[in-house]
Amino acid sequence: MAKPDAVDRRRRNFLWIAGGTAALIDRSSAPRRCGHRVPAERVAAIERLRRQRMSGPAIARQLGMPVSTVGGILRRLGLGRLAALEPRPPVVRYQRARPGELLHIDTKKLGRIEAVGHRITGDRRDSTRGAGWESVHVCIDDASRLAYSEVLPDERKASAVPFLECAVGWLARSGVAVERVMTDNGSAYRSRHWRDACGALELRHLRTKPYTPRTNGKAERFIQTSLREWAYGQAWATSHERTAALVPWIDHYNTKRPHTALANQPPATRLCQPAFLGSTAGTVPPSRPAITHDRSVGAAPGAPQAPGASRREASLHRPAAPVNLNQEGAHA
Repeated sequence: MAKPDAVDRRRRNFLWIAGGTAALIDRSSAPRRCGHRVPAERVAAIERLRRQRMSGPAIARQLGMPVSTVGGILRRLGLGRLAALEPRPPVVRYQRARPGELLHIDTKKLGRIEAVGHRITGDRRDSTRGAGWESVHVCIDDASRLAYSEVLPDERKASAVPFLECAVGWLARSGVAVERVMTDNGSAYRSRHWRDACGALELRHLRTKPYTPRTNGKAERFIQTSLREWAYGQAWATSHERTAALVPWIDHYNTKRPHTALANQPPATRLCQPAFLGSTAGTVPPSRPAITHDRSVGAAPGAPQAPGASRREASLHRPAAPVNLNQEGAHA
């Protein structure tokens, strides 16, 4: 039997004789030719039908091909999901110039808790049916990220209007005068009671584009944070216990918790920055959503940059000392 070195030497000699020096260069192990490869014309037909929003099985039936083959080709083309047919719109980031200029409001439905459920105990016999629902109403200031929340029975106008009044009053006691409020197109926010409340508070009401929650993205993001750190942060025995924990959590969020969009400072520190409240020096051009019915007078200044010589330098700042607010918190 020939030694391994001799076999390798013979193989390299054969390759050199067959193809010269180029044949000795390492290459992919993929075959040079594939007799069962789908023709390029068929691949183009699959792509054309997919861009007509046809499903993979429908394309396979029309072209007389296996579903698995069509699915593999669609994945290689990056068209495995219908969402890939439409490019995502560019991300529009904006920030108002001063606290109170714009207030984002939204709601999130939560299931009532009567006892620890099966998701915690692992026993399906602990399931509770018919406990009902309640809603957490949230508002967050666009410039300072100062937040206020309440747990109320529902999302209707009878709950939404008092929440607006409480939120505006709480911000006023914190030294913030609200000018505008942005909501989605829920029935409570399209009601006459909501319109009258905005008129009485001298607020301009802005509504988001239908089916576009990203327009109210700051409220949506704050809801995610609330669910992760408060509502679902631990196992609650009752809804009352969960609601009682909302007050200290909101206070912690406003006065102590670092916020990544604020150079790792808590929202309350923005109320203590005169340059942020009044000056437009060191600002960047504004990038705001196209709101056609926002007819405010005058050109609005841009969104201020993070304090410091650069955003990277600002991100290295230590969080400021806790700031005390006249926090009344949420109530059931």
